Amino acid sequence: MIDIKFVVPDLRKVVKMSATVMLFMIGTGVSAQQDTVNSVVPDSAIQMKGSTVGEVTIVTRRPGTSRLGGAVNGVKIGQEELFKAACCNLGESFSTNPSVDVNYSDATTGARQIKLLGLSGTYVQMLTENLPNYRGAAAPYSLGYVPGPWMKSIQVSKGCSSVKNGYEAITGQINVDFKKPEDEEGAEINVFGDTKTRFEANADGNIHINKSLSTELLAHFENSFENHDENNDGFYDKPKVRQINVNNRWFGRTHNYIFHGGLGALTEKREGGQTHAADIQAAPLYNIKMNTDRYEAYMKHAFILDHSHGTNIALMTSGSMHAMDARYGHKWYDINEKNVYASLIFETNPTKAHNISAGLSFNHDYLKNTLHMYDRSNGGLSFMRLREKENVPGMYAQYTYNLHHRLTAMAGIRLDHSNVYGTFVTPRFHLKYAPADIVSIRLSAGKGYRTPHILAENNYLLASGRKLVAEPLRQEEAWNYGASTALNIPLFGETLKLNMEYYYTRFKEQAVIDYDSDPFEIRIYNLDGKSYSHTFQIDATYELFRGMTLTAAYRLSDVKTTIGGKLMEKPLTSKYKGLLTASYKTPLGLWQFDATLQLNGGGRMPAPYEKEDGTPSWDTRFGAYEQLSAQITRWFRHFSVYVGGENLTGFKQKTPIISADNPWSREFEPTMIWGPVHGAMVYAGIRVKIGRD
Repeated sequence: MIDIKFVVPDLRKVVKMSATVMLFMIGTGVSAQQDTVNSVVPDSAIQMKGSTVGEVTIVTRRPGTSRLGGAVNGVKIGQEELFKAACCNLGESFSTNPSVDVNYSDATTGARQIKLLGLSGTYVQMLTENLPNYRGAAAPYSLGYVPGPWMKSIQVSKGCSSVKNGYEAITGQINVDFKKPEDEEGAEINVFGDTKTRFEANADGNIHINKSLSTELLAHFENSFENHDENNDGFYDKPKVRQINVNNRWFGRTHNYIFHGGLGALTEKREGGQTHAADIQAAPLYNIKMNTDRYEAYMKHAFILDHSHGTNIALMTSGSMHAMDARYGHKWYDINEKNVYASLIFETNPTKAHNISAGLSFNHDYLKNTLHMYDRSNGGLSFMRLREKENVPGMYAQYTYNLHHRLTAMAGIRLDHSNVYGTFVTPRFHLKYAPADIVSIRLSAGKGYRTPHILAENNYLLASGRKLVAEPLRQEEAWNYGASTALNIPLFGETLKLNMEYYYTRFKEQAVIDYDSDPFEIRIYNLDGKSYSHTFQIDATYELFRGMTLTAAYRLSDVKTTIGGKLMEKPLTSKYKGLLTASYKTPLGLWQFDATLQLNGGGRMPAPYEKEDGTPSWDTRFGAYEQLSAQITRWFRHFSVYVGGENLTGFKQKTPIISADNPWSREFEPTMIWGPVHGAMVYAGIRVKIGRD
């Protein structure tokens, strides 16, 4: 017998049933909520002392986060986890995740960056449904380009990952899986608003034209009606953002052929900067303005050659155009970027224990950068135009051995040739050993490469009053090594899920952003010395009682880089992070309560300079700070209502912008960001299903 609770509406009692009845019932119904299975049983199916049970509802909680299968270490974040917070976009989807940090890059543009394994998000390969995406100029703002309600799941893999998707993953991959045209027919609407006067509306719907063809439309609109200056420094805490984002996707299949394809378009306007000047007779207001237009298209073709052995050939292609017109005070920056990617993959399983994958790939990047800026040295305008063009054809082979799911070994190698950097080889290896059901051990080692784009990827640095000085950069190159252990320990009738992991990343070549050498310059140059990251993390998840799940995590990071000839702690990086989440859902699945508490450790600030009054521009270190978020959700059959808050502790940097009263000076610095830049925020929203159970 398998014990499982179900609700009898007529009798309002909770009883138990056998596995046979459970399987029968699950087979006759569909899910009415994200983590609830509802099924209707005929009157004759169950009788209790002469009383007929007319309807039975099974209620079982699905985990919102699960570990990735196979040899690669990582987690899958499902909609159950995403619904625990507002998750208006990808950048707001990691608030309950202990591995991924998201913070603002500066206090004026609203650019956000991911940190994984203690390193910048530029070393994380961003994928959308296993296609590389959001490169170059899109990187600083890409976390806001993926609406949360569009996402079906997020897969976060740590370390060097697989060679299938390229050579760029150094610290890991983040792959976003969208809702599919072939999913259950119907539509969903999500409307959201917060106390910072931000409003969002999202809609997705699909139609099954016939058994073999379906289409889907995704739409997103957001607008910030007002700007806020809570710290009264004369600058808006975050820019106003107005974005329209649409995506049309198609799915088709026959017996031996599968097709996925789609088109997307985005337009966004950002406005920020000064609210008022300290001296009305001084220079005009310092304004931040960005206009972005982005277009995407992709196609996937899969030809199944042998169903019994999973032999198939797949052709995946994608293309994007990204144009941004930005103004940072007296600096004007235009970027026009084009990317084309193609991958031809062959895969087969000769036996159950062996998998062979091989393929060809091609990546094309073209970036046209134009920068106009006021030059203090000659009292006029300076002009710079930089064109970047890179073509990288490549090939790969990967072999996976799976021995009864107890031992999994995956070895892969890539050979790529860049017209800029020449030929390079990318080896990667992963091993998973599970001697028993309660324990698994993973090891990984591999190399990664990355092409840096000085202006495109770091355009938010143009908001600084410092002079930006950069030298021609070499291709970044690093080794990554990892080890992890996952334990499933039976404890008091439940399972304690315990995970421990350690990663070491060592750079051979790196683009170093130097804030320390000169207080009035930001220098970007090639690494000359050591640069590395050590990261250790332990996390545990346990169902304290039925419906109540706790997760606790702690991460320790040691990240150092050679800056100005000295090996130094990387600035603006927290030494540690603690996280505690609690999630409770009532037995009937009608109410859900979620809370997350984070403790972010302190770290080093870049070397300060001495102001005219003799005081330092900022402290040499920043301290630890805490953040609390919470949400309450009320579930109904076809809709849900949620109310929550972020940064409820109200902590924020006291001085996120240095010399805010004189933004036209070289002392003006809005990029010294290590914590929240605005205080507590409360939000509310509603999710509605139309034509879906």
